[in-house]
Amino acid sequence: MPDMPEGSPPQRAPTIRVIAMPADANPYGDIFGGWLMSWMDSAAGSVASRHAHGRAVTIAVEGMQFHLPVSVGDELSVFAELVRTGRTSMTVAVEAWRRHRHEEEMHKVTEASFTFVAIDEARRPRDVPPFVKAAS
Repeated sequence: MPDMPEGSPPQRAPTIRVIAMPADANPYGDIFGGWLMSWMDSAAGSVASRHAHGRAVTIAVEGMQFHLPVSVGDELSVFAELVRTGRTSMTVAVEAWRRHRHEEEMHKVTEASFTFVAIDEARRPRDVPPFVKAAS
């Protein structure tokens, strides 16, 4: 089994929260990695398009490693945060945490870095506002 990630979930509201359902799982009750990745991409896309004030598309996903399984009935909380911008690109750090339905403790199940490019109506790259780190 991979090393357990340390830490606790971010102290902010998740970007997305969803319950894993039977249709999202293999015959053993483990959630498909693609299902989990799609929620992470959706959360990252929400952050990117909000920052870009318009359409943004995924161009890369880096560093995804599954630490723990997600089971049917688990609550999945996905936290996404803008961490960098380029001229047309944005990098969003994403963490996914699970909570068993009848427990309070959360466990990180995966994390990754998603890169987006802002595009215009003709689907050409367009400039994005610069990244300004929020004051702590």
